[in-house]
Amino acid sequence: MNFLKIGALCALLLATSHSLAFVGATHRQMVLDAVDYMSRHPGTTNYQRLEAAANAAGYTIDQFATVLADAARDVDNFHDTYLCGAITGDCVRAPAYNLGDEWVNYSSWNHFQNHPGGADAHGNDIGGYNYGKLAYTGTEDELAASWLWNDHMDDGNGGMTGWCSWWSCWEDSEYNSYGITQTRYALGGSMRKSMYEDFQNMAFQPLDNVSQYWYQQFWSSPSAQTLGFVLHATDLLQPHHTWGPIGLGHSDWEGFVEDYYQNYNSDARVTWALGSYTPIPANSTEIRPLLTQGGNLSYSIGGCVIGGDDYACRDAVAQWVVPHGIALVVHVLNHAADRFYVPAGYAAY
Repeated sequence: MNFLKIGALCALLLATSHSLAFVGATHRQMVLDAVDYMSRHPGTTNYQRLEAAANAAGYTIDQFATVLADAARDVDNFHDTYLCGAITGDCVRAPAYNLGDEWVNYSSWNHFQNHPGGADAHGNDIGGYNYGKLAYTGTEDELAASWLWNDHMDDGNGGMTGWCSWWSCWEDSEYNSYGITQTRYALGGSMRKSMYEDFQNMAFQPLDNVSQYWYQQFWSSPSAQTLGFVLHATDLLQPHHTWGPIGLGHSDWEGFVEDYYQNYNSDARVTWALGSYTPIPANSTEIRPLLTQGGNLSYSIGGCVIGGDDYACRDAVAQWVVPHGIALVVHVLNHAADRFYVPAGYAAY
């Protein structure tokens, strides 16, 4: 490892002291607050069916909400995305050969919906994180690209390789992230290994695809944990996740939201925010249109927090994104409750 890379790595770790998402406590709190809101508004939400599902599974509603909330937070810690050194072939899930895992890991790049970048090579109308298509970059983006330049995604043993000599090629595959993670989240879209050969051109799958995949898993086999994984989609209310960069004040803004969160949560605000969304049709399991509505909102009103730290700006944006994040969860739970619900006299799932 050369000294330039060491310097870039240290700067990257310092710059990303929060994970590349709403901090875990915020993800968790939005889910808890959504269930609380539903409990206070059983006449306008699907709360009674949600509570019946929780009780049928052996939970109190508070226990059930906790499982959902913990799962929504835990998506940031998935061990599902490894990148491999262009020269060394060593495959890791975080900078510094996994030493940076406490601050940032590579699964985080699946938690974006890059609105300025538009459609991606996979066929998504709005792609995910892609350094080569960023309209705005911060220091962290440049440092990450410097650290990962030409690195490729782990695609299992015998796939894309790092250093080769005339007698052998060596790669320490840890997890077939291309064949498992990205293929799952592609949802039938175009997939070629060439899309993942070089980090600087790598088209990560967008967050709405990640949540859609987990919603399909939930619908196939309902569980609180898989439904909780879906609810990490509240990242789409974080403007950096829809404008694209991991830099430009990304972690500072998320710290602001964590610190002042309760200023922006009230029943009146969540009721107002619910009206911004078109509910998921009862006969559909396609939730991406709903999630993209949340992404459209954060992209349309959140520009001033991209690279800015003005309190008035942050306060104005937070007044929108916090209640709309909670409302997004309410909409998903309203729809999901019908899959969970077991009418009296019928066998449980």
